[in-house]
Amino acid sequence: MSDSFELLRGHVTPAGTKKYVDSAVKDKGKPASHFRVFDELYLSSLGIGTYLGELTQQDDRLMEDAVYNSIKSGSVNVVDTAINYRAMKSEKSIGRALLRLVRDKIVSRDQVFISTKNGYITNDGDYPGVDVMEYMQRMFISNELIHAEDISSNYNVLNPNYLNRCIDKSLANMHLTTLDLVYIHNAYESWFEEISKEEFLQMLSKVFEAYEEYRTAGKIRYYGMATWTCFRVPPGNKEHLLLEDVTKIAEKVGGPQKHGFRFIQLPYNLAYSEALLLRNQSVGEEKDLTILEAAQRLGIGIFTSIPLFQGRLLKAQIPDYGGLTDQVSKLLQIVRSSPSVIAPLIGQKNSKHVEQNLMVSNTPPLNTKDFNEAIEVLLKGDS
Repeated sequence: MSDSFELLRGHVTPAGTKKYVDSAVKDKGKPASHFRVFDELYLSSLGIGTYLGELTQQDDRLMEDAVYNSIKSGSVNVVDTAINYRAMKSEKSIGRALLRLVRDKIVSRDQVFISTKNGYITNDGDYPGVDVMEYMQRMFISNELIHAEDISSNYNVLNPNYLNRCIDKSLANMHLTTLDLVYIHNAYESWFEEISKEEFLQMLSKVFEAYEEYRTAGKIRYYGMATWTCFRVPPGNKEHLLLEDVTKIAEKVGGPQKHGFRFIQLPYNLAYSEALLLRNQSVGEEKDLTILEAAQRLGIGIFTSIPLFQGRLLKAQIPDYGGLTDQVSKLLQIVRSSPSVIAPLIGQKNSKHVEQNLMVSNTPPLNTKDFNEAIEVLLKGDS
């Protein structure tokens, strides 16, 4: 049967993820504490990201193999992508890797947590002759699914007609019947200069309505916000958002305790340490919370991006801590050990990098005492 007709049915489940952990611990020697439990799902404290790469067959294959080997290793059952990453080619590489993993009886669909993002405009990298604006014109604007003014100056779209088509396309790209998580992608960052915060929150409400409809249809399990700055700037900054305000919208749209808004993503590393140190959130009567603390109060899981700062931290002078001397492990360990963080998402294609990046999965995350001591050491080293 050709790939285009083969679908992986179902979605991630507590039982499936527990089975992945049991195998990783028993057969691969991974520490059980490498896995986090969130909403009864057992998720690895390291995830694979799929942002970087060229639109070449070679990079398609490298990414497919990186996803395949990361999951097979017992180190990773969290996969992150976006429809615009490598113009849909990252999603397609993931789809091929998942098909191979299931065919090879290494995992079943219910053991792996698959998330994607939508909002940015994109073309299809398998048709390089059609550029992004021509693709948008042909597929969306000429059909009046969206209007040109629905596209922000940062090339982001919040019109549900576009987002719905993106979800359907992501499902097809990855050979799935259900996505475990869909984020709206850098939404406030893309719109705050053009509309008021109130207008944005109204638009976000419509986005969440669309996501809730897809949840009801069984095509997505959860939704969230993948962000760049809005949860990492001081309250007086125009880009600032309160996570509680976003959660209230989800409660209004999907119902308290019933809505699917359960995750956010934001940059966090030793250079971008705001998630841990900046007190810019409030929840109810509690003021001056960090985003990590606010998320914990609101029952929101956090995945973090660019733990290596896209390679820029690899040459930084970082003190050894927790018995670690490997630079990548030191960078990943502090993020994966942070309170409320489920997993940092690390981009990797080269097999050597995959091996090096996954080394930290053989080490238990730091406990609270060791984490606090490590933060002291690292902040001192930074001063």
